[in-house]
Amino acid sequence: MFGTIFGAIFGTRNSRMLKTYEKRVKAINVLESQYQSLSDEELKSAFLALKNRVLEQGACLEDVLNDSFAITREASRRLYDKRHHDVQLIGGMVLHDGKIAEMKTGEGKTLVASLAASLNAMVGKSVHIVTVNDYLAKRDAQDLKELYEFLGYSVGAITSDVGEEERVQIYASDIVYGTNNEFGFDYLRDNMKYSLEQKTQKVHYFAIIDEVDSILIDEARTPLIISGPTNKKMENYQLANSVAQKLENEKDFNIDEKSRVILLTEEGIQKAEQLFGVDNLYNIENASLAHHLDQALKANYLFIKDKDYVLANGEVVIVDEFTGRLSEGRRFSEGLHQAIEAKENVAIKEESQTLADITFQNYFRLYDKLAGMTGTAQTEAGEFLQIYNLDVVSIPTNIPVQRKDLNDLIYKSEKEKFDAVVAKIEELYQKGQPVLVGTASIQKSELLHELLKQRRVPHTVLNAKQHTKEAEIIKDAGKKGAVTIATNMAGRGVDIKIDDEIRELGGLYIIGTERHESRRIDNQLRGRSGRQGDPGVSQFYLSLEDNLLRIFGSDKFKNVMEKLGMKEGEHIESSLVTRTVENAQKKVESLHFESRKHLLEYDDVANEQRKAVYSLRNQLLDENYAIDERIAQDQKELVGQILQEIDDVEQIAPHFKEAFGIELENIQSLDDTEALCDTIVEQLTQKYDQKMSMIDAGARQEIERLVYLQTLDNAWREHLYMMDNLKTGIGLRGYNQKDPLVEYKKESYNLFLEFRALLKSETLKILHWLKLQPHQEEANQKAKKKLEQSAPLFGNKTARNDMCPCGSGKKYKQCHGKSGPKKGLLAQKQ
Repeated sequence: MFGTIFGAIFGTRNSRMLKTYEKRVKAINVLESQYQSLSDEELKSAFLALKNRVLEQGACLEDVLNDSFAITREASRRLYDKRHHDVQLIGGMVLHDGKIAEMKTGEGKTLVASLAASLNAMVGKSVHIVTVNDYLAKRDAQDLKELYEFLGYSVGAITSDVGEEERVQIYASDIVYGTNNEFGFDYLRDNMKYSLEQKTQKVHYFAIIDEVDSILIDEARTPLIISGPTNKKMENYQLANSVAQKLENEKDFNIDEKSRVILLTEEGIQKAEQLFGVDNLYNIENASLAHHLDQALKANYLFIKDKDYVLANGEVVIVDEFTGRLSEGRRFSEGLHQAIEAKENVAIKEESQTLADITFQNYFRLYDKLAGMTGTAQTEAGEFLQIYNLDVVSIPTNIPVQRKDLNDLIYKSEKEKFDAVVAKIEELYQKGQPVLVGTASIQKSELLHELLKQRRVPHTVLNAKQHTKEAEIIKDAGKKGAVTIATNMAGRGVDIKIDDEIRELGGLYIIGTERHESRRIDNQLRGRSGRQGDPGVSQFYLSLEDNLLRIFGSDKFKNVMEKLGMKEGEHIESSLVTRTVENAQKKVESLHFESRKHLLEYDDVANEQRKAVYSLRNQLLDENYAIDERIAQDQKELVGQILQEIDDVEQIAPHFKEAFGIELENIQSLDDTEALCDTIVEQLTQKYDQKMSMIDAGARQEIERLVYLQTLDNAWREHLYMMDNLKTGIGLRGYNQKDPLVEYKKESYNLFLEFRALLKSETLKILHWLKLQPHQEEANQKAKKKLEQSAPLFGNKTARNDMCPCGSGKKYKQCHGKSGPKKGLLAQKQ
């Protein structure tokens, strides 16, 4: 109440920000006639002068913003006959300020981005513009290429079909377009490379995210993961699947649809034990069977074909729940994908382990400045501020919205609902008014397709099974008599334009066949109609059998319908219905926010470790890094650690002989630990320097660098594997009245200490055992070859029976199996 009164007197925060931006728009408009009078060459020179002020004279971007925006607008007018509207100038300033510009569909967000990108690229660092798919990345880069080149900038697009060498060149452009997945995976791949020249992303300066809610909210529950094979056994997937299919719902197990978990009953556990032929399913030796069964139950009773995944060419392909698009190459983790493959009776592919991973939250927080654009952000404004420190500014449309958003219609059954939807579509088709029908899944889009076929209504279906035609199909959705069925997010970023005849008929008619869990997705569907002041209509058709209502609120509606004595085919329509549905959506949004926050809390722990490892990696890639000093420091620390762990003085010399292949001399008489440590370090250094003197200083540094890098990468992969295992079981600590997150932080810290200790010991062992020849070039090549073969030291369990790459002539297990500290990670892996 007080907030409403305060807002009425002083204006809302959003309106106050808009007033500030509007003052600056007036200043930019004053410059328009000045730049209109210049020739093309003079206009280019004026923009170059601004860049020189920033790069050479130290002017800040704020000082040149007005002129930069005015010149960019004038260049756009000359090249495309598109003059930025005042609201688009405001959008450009919002982006420059590192905020989210909420602008309705059709307001020209692509052109808005050009203002902020052109200004911020003046500092000589690449600006990244992030889109939701390859089509939009290519389209926007191509559409604005002429403008950027007019202003003296290079531009490129990173898409999934771009090769490695070309990728490096494109990232060197001033303005780079690409998808969130490509940017994120390139960052992970960069931190697996062995040369700074091969790295694609040199800096993370400024990112503008188009459809920011889709990328930073919807997709933020799924981390980016680069994985490799675990070499685990493949049995038990089919067995667990057959057991799961013999168990009965509500007798042997219960499904919690809200949390998407399945819990076995006591009766179900006993039945599963009989079917598996084990006494206790939860004994430690049967832990993998219990895990397989859990995933098999999810695969059979929670994950639905043509909704959560499709079968394509004999493979299970994930359907993105928010975009409805196929996620090629992505796989469900922790054995779930294999469980679905067993359920569908297709070839089961090997489980994989994490080689590198990061959440979108932590990737985009790498940037010095972040901004975004979308038509729907206010419903998640709190999350944007809390997680990304991004304010949302709602920008008014250039022309007021004319679309009519009608109240939801609610039916008893899904059949009645779809009968009503088909009847409405037929009515609109006869009239000639184009209709776009949004569905929540591929399954429902194909059901509607069959119903329309029976009525002989011509229509086009756009779903994840044919998303390559997406842009072309969605462009035609505004033509007379067009009937387009699409998953709710299909064609996002592509405008649906209508002509005068369609305007007379009432514009594009939007029908939603189900409310999505997120209000934003519904608003995006509505927003496909009514662009730039066009007329339009939107309405949602719901039933008590829809997932959202069935799980979160059908009882209230059911009671009302029974009291009213409603007959088949009748519906309820009121603002109360719409409000109740929105309240149910808010509950789900809250659950999803907690899920994303939970993921981020765990990834924040791993992120600190990731940053430390990647920082060390970058140092090692730098040719000027003093690798010899690091090795000397590591050697001193390792010797001190070993001496602390050896109780019997008589064992010191044998230990170092076995670990490093070095005979220690004259150490028996030393009682003082510090003196003993210094003496051992001195002897190790002397023997090592003597061996490395066979090659020149440059070759020595290269060998040391490569050894350290490969050992680091192998140890890091092993560490990630341990972290995955820790995360999988940490939730059980809650049953012991312990906070799983606190336990995870504690355990992961201990694992990281062990990782660091292992990194030092393995690096030094390999360096000391390495055999060199006196001929420098030959020695260098042989050493490199041995190092290339050393990759499977960790992660590949068979490697411990292979010959050790250090050159000792022993098997790896013989060479390293008994040396080093007998505790922690090393002990576990042996």
